[in-house]
Amino acid sequence: MYDGIVQDLIDEFGRLPGIGPKSAQRIAFHILQTQNFDVSRLAELLSEVREKVRFCEVCGNITEEVRCSICRDPRRDQALICVVEEPKDVVAIERTRQFRGLYHVLGGAISPIDGIGPDDLSIPALMRRLGDGEVKEVILATDPNLEGEATAAYLSRLLTAIDVPVSRLASGLPVGGDLEFADEVTLGRAFEGRRQVE
Repeated sequence: MYDGIVQDLIDEFGRLPGIGPKSAQRIAFHILQTQNFDVSRLAELLSEVREKVRFCEVCGNITEEVRCSICRDPRRDQALICVVEEPKDVVAIERTRQFRGLYHVLGGAISPIDGIGPDDLSIPALMRRLGDGEVKEVILATDPNLEGEATAAYLSRLLTAIDVPVSRLASGLPVGGDLEFADEVTLGRAFEGRRQVE
């Protein structure tokens, strides 16, 4: 424990997701010890992000405009919607350069333990997007964990009932991984998603 404002700074960094006490301490000391660290610029950016960044009115991705750049792009395939949990998932998929459709960001996943149900996600907005019949396929790209699987199962039932074709991203073994370290679910998915060698 440190005195006063230094501990306050460490505590504040520690409140960020994915940053534990040691990481929070390292960040705080980096700022304190680096003479040319531009604290004013960091504060300015944080304030600017809070002021300018919003969620796209169509898909829920982050943007500085009313609609994100993907939703505004006329070259994107309007008949494909990839459903993801968070905006960071959009970035991950875009880096592959394999998907040219649109996205829908749910804003999380169903998690009864955390008190998150279907009504807490942007599922009604997704259903409205599907109302005009233009969408020919919905690709479920939720995380391959318990919450992501529950969300995908819920959406699959919902979308199948309104006759919208639904697919799920394949999951399996990572490139460079060893079979002995793969869990049973991942290995099972790898077998289910196998394809013919050409």
